[in-house]
Amino acid sequence: MYRTPRVVTIGGQGETKRIAIGGNAPVTVQTMWKEGIIGVKDDSSALSRIIDRMGNMQSLGCDVIRFAVPDMASAESFKEICKYAPVPLIADIHFDYRLALASLEGPVAAIRINPGNIGKRENVEAVVNACKDKGVAIRIGVNSGSLPKDLADQVAEGRMTRALALCAAAAREVAVFDELHFDQVVVSMKASSVQETIEANEAFASKYDIPLHLGVTEAGPLIIGVVKSTMALTHLLKQGIGSTIRVSLSSTPENEICTGVTILKECALRTGGVQIISCPRCGRIGFDVHGFVDRWQQELLSMKKDITVAVMGCVVNGPGEGKHADIGIAGGDGRAIIFKKGKIVRTVDEKDADTVFREELDSL
Repeated sequence: MYRTPRVVTIGGQGETKRIAIGGNAPVTVQTMWKEGIIGVKDDSSALSRIIDRMGNMQSLGCDVIRFAVPDMASAESFKEICKYAPVPLIADIHFDYRLALASLEGPVAAIRINPGNIGKRENVEAVVNACKDKGVAIRIGVNSGSLPKDLADQVAEGRMTRALALCAAAAREVAVFDELHFDQVVVSMKASSVQETIEANEAFASKYDIPLHLGVTEAGPLIIGVVKSTMALTHLLKQGIGSTIRVSLSSTPENEICTGVTILKECALRTGGVQIISCPRCGRIGFDVHGFVDRWQQELLSMKKDITVAVMGCVVNGPGEGKHADIGIAGGDGRAIIFKKGKIVRTVDEKDADTVFREELDSL
């Protein structure tokens, strides 16, 4: 029913890592940098902080990071960041095609444009020709807030669903790229509605072999956004639709990455790494589960270990409920226990819990 997508390679310039999108390549996880970058080119400490944080994002499972490039000052900084980035970077361009051309002067991995707001066709052609010369892919981004006027009117009048309008808008842009003989294209069609996102991507995937970037746009704050993104992405991925994903949250990039990686794992599309199980707490609480998870989550998820870690609230059920875990921790009455495969291996004062947990974790 759905066509196998062609392979598009991003990261084609300089020493930037190359990643295949589509075909039988693994589904990749993306996020977006959420801070301005003006002035970074001339601020070595700011540049170092960005590179270090991107390294942490990579360790959490991020494959690609997108940067907004709203002006020429940002483009200059973006090119500098690209030189040292541990993962491929995408320049996100709106309105001014010259920003794409400027970004292409550096080792950018791909360009994201919304042709609907980039202006005249010759502007799109200029970007396409520059990408051809550099061997750089383009992501066509279409979302429900920037539909062409005729399609938006049909939606408003009830003559077309918003999902089909998104698909139609993407099809128009693809036709232009076909005319320009450029096939290194990834398409995204995003709505803030789960059902519209699903329907648009199903309609497109039934007609084209172009890789799809999946996501629910403006999904909302952490909990709401995780729920909506999980529903939409899981439905599509289980059908074999989608070559790369981004979970868009009003939260940190790190939370977007962790959610995306978890979705892929639960869809059996990514394996390995640390799995954390933790109890929700109750009136028997004897150990600060929430505090421990907050302190350890990112470090655990960044580890190159294929293990399960259990964080349980009390010694009554902790080792039993987490008996399948490679390592776990629980506590009560000022004491903490460390257990492995359900068997207690250490009992310590709660103030020493983190230190002893690290010792036992390192021994695995």
